[in-house]
Amino acid sequence: MYFVKTPEIVKKIFSKNILWEKYSSDKTIYLTFDDGPNPDVTPFVLTILDQYTAKASFFCLGKNVETFPDLTQQILNNGHCIGNHSYSHKNGWTTKTKEYISDVEKSTNLISSKLFRPPFGKITFSQLNLLKNKYTIVMWSLMSGDFDHSLSNEKCLLLCTSYTKNGTIIVFHDTLKAKEKLMYVLPKYLDYYSKLGYSFLSL
Repeated sequence: MYFVKTPEIVKKIFSKNILWEKYSSDKTIYLTFDDGPNPDVTPFVLTILDQYTAKASFFCLGKNVETFPDLTQQILNNGHCIGNHSYSHKNGWTTKTKEYISDVEKSTNLISSKLFRPPFGKITFSQLNLLKNKYTIVMWSLMSGDFDHSLSNEKCLLLCTSYTKNGTIIVFHDTLKAKEKLMYVLPKYLDYYSKLGYSFLSL
């Protein structure tokens, strides 16, 4: 289960320590991509982003950065930013704090960033308290659902366009699981909001 649109009450409860959306006087959307880099998906994403002069934030897994350093460097060379998404994608709710923090810190030697996004968006208060002074903790206001096999491509796109607004932080995934929907949704999403005068920026 996941929320497509993050409930306002959740954002208010955690608003002091977590970034959920980022308001701007201009029409701006913040694209984020989780769980990569992946050589079968990330190059497609980079190509599409370039076509729309869009910048994005890639929340990468340390183990993938370690495996695909050249692809990681390409993300940076293309003007995007990279965030820490832990080394091995542990669930904070089911992982002991010491082990969780160790997994996050394992990525610091591979990912030079002050941005951190908890895998699954699940983090305990103790984990948050240990990380909030080292990182900007980034969640999201809109989950694309590109990983959800119960959604059709068209429904996925409709959900994304129904809930996007100025300042939205939206999550996509540059993974094999999300590849089909991502390849359908991302170009159409960028085209739709480009025509409405939106810019796409990294965090």
